[in-house]
Amino acid sequence: MTEIGQNTERYSVTFPTNSRAVVVLDWGVGTHTGYRRRHNEDSYIAQSPIFAVADGMGGHSAGDVASKAVVTRLAEYIRTDLTDPAAIDEALLAATADISLAADYSELGVGTTVTGAALVAHGAQAYWSVFNVGDSRVYLFEGGKLSQITVDHSLVQELVDAGRISASEAERHPDSNIITRAVGFNADPITDYWLIPIRRGMRLLVCSDGLTKEVNNAGLAKLLGAGLSARESANRLVHAALAAGGRDNVTVVIVDVVESVGLDDGDSDVSAEALADGSSHIASPRD
Repeated sequence: MTEIGQNTERYSVTFPTNSRAVVVLDWGVGTHTGYRRRHNEDSYIAQSPIFAVADGMGGHSAGDVASKAVVTRLAEYIRTDLTDPAAIDEALLAATADISLAADYSELGVGTTVTGAALVAHGAQAYWSVFNVGDSRVYLFEGGKLSQITVDHSLVQELVDAGRISASEAERHPDSNIITRAVGFNADPITDYWLIPIRRGMRLLVCSDGLTKEVNNAGLAKLLGAGLSARESANRLVHAALAAGGRDNVTVVIVDVVESVGLDDGDSDVSAEALADGSSHIASPRD
């Protein structure tokens, strides 16, 4: 696996659009190969302004190559404390080209999921630009409530959306590992975006499915609300996945908004186009 960034406390971000605006972040990371895999094919980046997890696929070490390409390109294309979805799209396109080289020695093809959140700004408001390709996930924990922001690109999610199975049945479905979008496999990535206004006290959980297939939403909410630091919470979540079986690689990134000063409060009516030329959309988190 590839790890970019490390546990960090009290990291301050100032906004050029508003000299009085400051956001202070804490973040923590945790990862483990699990008990049934020989290699950890997850990778992550956890450094301002981007926090992302990639879960590689392709067999042998090819999945690791794919996830490495994604987080490495994200780090290369995003070098300041603020970014935009266009830069993320460019990084994922570059990673797709990198992954195509690895695909030459894998009969199954090579690819990776990627999900994460990046700091963006518009006027006097700061946002998380949450993005997703595949079935890794981003959650929001705020006011004691857990909400899933991203929507899985998977066969079972399509069955849930069609009303053919329930969300709980999806977790146990025999085809739960089949995804419908990825970065790689010689196709341009199709990325979903959500804009979430930044507020003091909010906590983001970014994770591979090695966590969510072992720990249900009630378990996630309990650990996220236990009053622990981002670093401690990330480690506890990894340990919970291992205790539940550890059937897959598990990677967790937690980001806390410790302070938010000089920013507009509440939701904003800013259009997504103003931030990303139409490449993203505003959506509400899912319970």
